[in-house]
Amino acid sequence: MSESRLSPNLALNQAVARRQAAGESLIHLGFGEARLPVFPPLAERLAEGSAHNAYGPIHGGEEVREAVAGYFGRRRLPTSPDQVIVAPGSKPLLMAVQLVVDGDVIIPRPAWNTYAPQAALAGKRAFGVPIPQDCGGIPDPALLRQEIRAARGYGHDPRIVVLTLPDNPTGTLAGPERIREICAVAEQEDLLIVSDEIYRDITHDATTPFLSPAEVAPHRTVVSTGLSKTLAVGGWRIGAMRFPDGPRGRRIHDAVAAAASEIWSTLALPMQQVARYAFSEPPEIRDRLAASARLHGAVAREVHRIVTGAGALCRPPTGAFYVYPDFEPLRGHLAGKWGITDSPSLFQHLFDTYGVVVLAGHHLGDDEGALRFKMATSLLYGDTRARQQESLEAADPLRLPHVRDVLTRLEESFVKMTS
Repeated sequence: MSESRLSPNLALNQAVARRQAAGESLIHLGFGEARLPVFPPLAERLAEGSAHNAYGPIHGGEEVREAVAGYFGRRRLPTSPDQVIVAPGSKPLLMAVQLVVDGDVIIPRPAWNTYAPQAALAGKRAFGVPIPQDCGGIPDPALLRQEIRAARGYGHDPRIVVLTLPDNPTGTLAGPERIREICAVAEQEDLLIVSDEIYRDITHDATTPFLSPAEVAPHRTVVSTGLSKTLAVGGWRIGAMRFPDGPRGRRIHDAVAAAASEIWSTLALPMQQVARYAFSEPPEIRDRLAASARLHGAVAREVHRIVTGAGALCRPPTGAFYVYPDFEPLRGHLAGKWGITDSPSLFQHLFDTYGVVVLAGHHLGDDEGALRFKMATSLLYGDTRARQQESLEAADPLRLPHVRDVLTRLEESFVKMTS
């Protein structure tokens, strides 16, 4: 058996929780959780559904799949309920695709730290292709074609490419032209596109164009989504997947359903009641999504200002709730003053010296020698539900003392490290 390790972000979150419980004051930016209170109507639907304790259909009930189909349809992806499977989170659905679709996997580099381990668990090779200069979440289209052909030359068999729109870890969104370029490569090389769109409803500017690869290459694109990020119910584990129409999509859909029947059986019926309500998007859900996106954008932009002000390079965040700074311009200073020479030592210095917790870039497939890391800005809204709700409702959350104080401490930490 090959060596198995805990997911680095989950392991880090557990370590931080232990140290905080022991009384340490930490700025935790290492875990991608939307740290907001549960929206009361969601809790009401969960309570109403709690009497349902049967298993239910493997794919999910007809009503919840109709709601998910409507959600996609309102996003220019006409969908029938038969194209949808709901599950306890999008993570098992993504894993199931790896189990049932043949071939190796191409992922962006850096990327969410689960894609590569899932490929390995499925007995596949994961090939990381660097992201473009302008955005993350996709392999650079020109390099993608080169990597595919080089891999095939060595006897490997890449057949899947994974995209994240918007991106974790860079907090950026690939534009329509980039998506069309990726889809063109997928058509030429006969790749299945797995489009992870769990952050789709967290774009910081409502006018930002979003093009799903399922609009460009509908016959070869699987789309995953969920409620963990947009509605801050990660621990409830509610995910959904849309499969292509036609014979190929039906084969993948049926194979994923077969895997589900042996792994998770079904999404719990109380959670299906929550999902049915949320994916139907009544006005109060739309308002909540808009308020959350505004908060995520405001704080992410401020953290971007802080790290670039300290001398880092960083793509401006446009979606999700992350920034991904690169301290390469300060390599000489950081090495000479602090002995920081790579991703692990940069992480350790921030943690031990300033109590700033990030997720080191090498855990995301980045070069270990690089000076890059992920910051989850969604953990900066307050340490109580009342403060988090206040942040969500504020016209300018950056002026709230509990938000401003932690941002000031963060800025002071980077100034000390880089001056």
